[in-house]
Amino acid sequence: MHKETYSINVAFFCNSNFLNAVNELKSFFGFNLLLENQNLNILNDTKINAVICDVDNSKKILNTNIKKPKILIQENNKKNLNQNMFSLVVKLPLDIVEFNQDIINLCKKFEFNNNSLIKIKDYFLDKNERILKKDDIFLKITEKEIDFIEILHSSNKPLSRNFILKNIWNYSSDTDTHTVETHIYRLRQKIKNSFDDNSFIKNSKNGYYL
Repeated sequence: MHKETYSINVAFFCNSNFLNAVNELKSFFGFNLLLENQNLNILNDTKINAVICDVDNSKKILNTNIKKPKILIQENNKKNLNQNMFSLVVKLPLDIVEFNQDIINLCKKFEFNNNSLIKIKDYFLDKNERILKKDDIFLKITEKEIDFIEILHSSNKPLSRNFILKNIWNYSSDTDTHTVETHIYRLRQKIKNSFDDNSFIKNSKNGYYL
């Protein structure tokens, strides 16, 4: 029989009765179950998308440095003072369909938000909201400006005007490079006016860089 695999991997740290129960129901879940109850080292695996624990295991999970969604399984007769530190609290008994969808949605939302927020110097570039922010100041920028900042951030060397024209503004190499200079000048002015920063985008004889 073909074993179906999923792109979402969820580690469980729960009591053996709960682990046995979810293992029997694994065919109903749209994610891979990693039932490594005692092995905290599994949380170092970059392929882990979320971790689920019960109240008895909650403290040791919160003491880890994992930067993934944490889900707490809570029995009605057990209280947890740290439940506000979890991304999601699920009370028993489980509604399997709802539980499955909640976990999938949480993992996808986390991945989307994580990929859309980029730290650059003292700034955060929010690709989803199209915002450059620093402290409590927010600057609305265009999609092309986001692409431009992102490509400069990802490069370890200055980028030429022709490279930027071709890869950001999709102009041919014979287009006047003053076009890209105009776009960059406007972006620099927006950043200067909002953050009083003249050095966010730098340039040299070899091109532009952050």
